[in-house]
Amino acid sequence: MSDEFDVIVIGAGPAGENVAARAVRGGLSAAVVEEDLAGGECSYWACVPSKALLRPVELAADVRRVPGMSTGPLDVAAVLARRDEAVSHLDDAGQVKWIKSVPAEFVRGRGRLSGPLRVEVTAPGGAVRLLTARHAVVLATGSRAALPPIPGLREAAPWTSHEVTVAQKIPKRLVVVGGGVVACEMTQAMHGLGAEETTMLVRGRSLLDRMEPFAGELLRDSLADGGVDVRFGVEVTKVERSVPGGPVTVHLSEGPPITADELLMATGRRPATGDLGLGTVGLPEKGPVEVDDSMRATGVPEGWLYAVGDVNGRNLLTHMGKYQARVCGDVIAARVRGDRDDLPGLRAVADSLGAPQVVFTDPQVCAVGRTEAAARSAGFDVRVVEYDLASVTGAYLLGEDYRGRAKAVVDERRRVLLGVTFVGAGVAELLHSATIAVTGEVPLDRLWHAVPSFPTVSEVWLRLLEEYGL
Repeated sequence: MSDEFDVIVIGAGPAGENVAARAVRGGLSAAVVEEDLAGGECSYWACVPSKALLRPVELAADVRRVPGMSTGPLDVAAVLARRDEAVSHLDDAGQVKWIKSVPAEFVRGRGRLSGPLRVEVTAPGGAVRLLTARHAVVLATGSRAALPPIPGLREAAPWTSHEVTVAQKIPKRLVVVGGGVVACEMTQAMHGLGAEETTMLVRGRSLLDRMEPFAGELLRDSLADGGVDVRFGVEVTKVERSVPGGPVTVHLSEGPPITADELLMATGRRPATGDLGLGTVGLPEKGPVEVDDSMRATGVPEGWLYAVGDVNGRNLLTHMGKYQARVCGDVIAARVRGDRDDLPGLRAVADSLGAPQVVFTDPQVCAVGRTEAAARSAGFDVRVVEYDLASVTGAYLLGEDYRGRAKAVVDERRRVLLGVTFVGAGVAELLHSATIAVTGEVPLDRLWHAVPSFPTVSEVWLRLLEEYGL
């Protein structure tokens, strides 16, 4: 068994897997080190299981909107069983097999840097193996849920995204702290699956505050209409749980405490850099690993260290981590071969354009590029156009009382799109067309000739362009 490889990747999530695959495709040997499950957070405790829980809730809502259709109560046991199937019952044998088929060597254990081009791996049984990279080490360790310093919180063993997505029982009473994507998605999933008393506690004044304001407003209304108690401007001051697994009491900055069966903390994430050995190569032990657009760590002058995905803090989204990984693997291979490493495909330029993102709630929320506020702050000559999605025939046909909105942010000087946001049932599949338009900087006069099919929701593109004046 060799202990020397061209590239060593620490972390076998989607980003790490993609780095290894691209490096091997470029003619290099690779090892992938993982202490937990190959496939990473997204496959087992985030993207995949959360969407498996949300899909039945979303579909039931769609059915209720169509006259002549009806739906009974969801079969929660069947939903949870399919979720378990989607995460392979927390068995990573299939992912390990795929890594080996790349082919790359899979090394089970905790990997940490122990100097330039050196990775120390501690196996589950305690044995230590020292790996050496000929050319590069790539950090792909992702991120972890962040818990605020609230008295009694850690002792109460709250749920984070890691626990809620694999829950085997739906609590009747649930308190969710946070107003971001995880908070919104898991509030809707748990409430739709049987958490009858669901309370959201949001410290700020809006949901999804990094998106256009109307997105959070429409989602807030939907949650409230569905029976969720959404409270803004509220902070948690103390948490108590006297019996492990028993009721939890949440004390608030305003109003009486709330007692629930479970508490979900969805208060952000931090890069997983703890005990990664960053200090052995002269980098800060905490915080994201800063990289350039080739994913090379800027703080290591020898240029052998790279970081992709959440650990570099650029875009905490699985698809963006995979995108960075493809760039990274290709650029490492090019540099080893002595090829040009500055070609357009060898720089992660999409990171700075505004990553595409979908929030799988009802209504769905999706956006790409800059918001109006971000575009104005960056100094662009901005014009915005908006349209009521309910006025689009395709949306009307999806069901009664359709509510949604679309907004486009235009750079008036160049007449190209800087950002697009859609909110409404079934809009997620509209996002990639917007991503192409924004990333490709397609001129509006050219976009006008991309004719949407009738009667689809995508006719909103025509309506937005008409609102603009084309």
